[in-house]
Amino acid sequence: MAGIETLSWDPLFVMRLDVGYVDAQAIGGGDRLGIFPVLGGTFEGARLRGRVLPHGADWVTWRADGVMAIDVRTALETHDGARIAMHYTGLAVPASPEATARFRNREPGPYEDLYLRTTPRFVTGHPAYDWLNRVIAVANGMRTADGPVYHVFAIR
Repeated sequence: MAGIETLSWDPLFVMRLDVGYVDAQAIGGGDRLGIFPVLGGTFEGARLRGRVLPHGADWVTWRADGVMAIDVRTALETHDGARIAMHYTGLAVPASPEATARFRNREPGPYEDLYLRTTPRFVTGHPAYDWLNRVIAVANGMRTADGPVYHVFAIR
């Protein structure tokens, strides 16, 4: 089949999150779990832009192998008032022990410090953004001095 061996993608938006690190909840156990509140943020792309609503959360499980399993649920509000639920899961893998230390200390690092990939999905009832209900997306991310930044891409 022609074309099945490749994927095409379009940039969807860039999202910047404001995470409440000081309000994080540490949960004990074998794999350490941290629940980090998403306080807000922004997103901007060619087809949609707006703000990240408060009251989302980023559940991060530190596995024994040093990998962080990410599970985030949050809500977006577009510039024209549409509400969009966004859920993404993924992995964050520090490139070195030094990168792990920077991440745990909430210090920014270069993009290469962290393999951070997620798979966002969207749900909305707004007719102008109904197309998002049928999008498979992938994202790469990094930590900056201002918090996490994700570049989200729609797979065609």
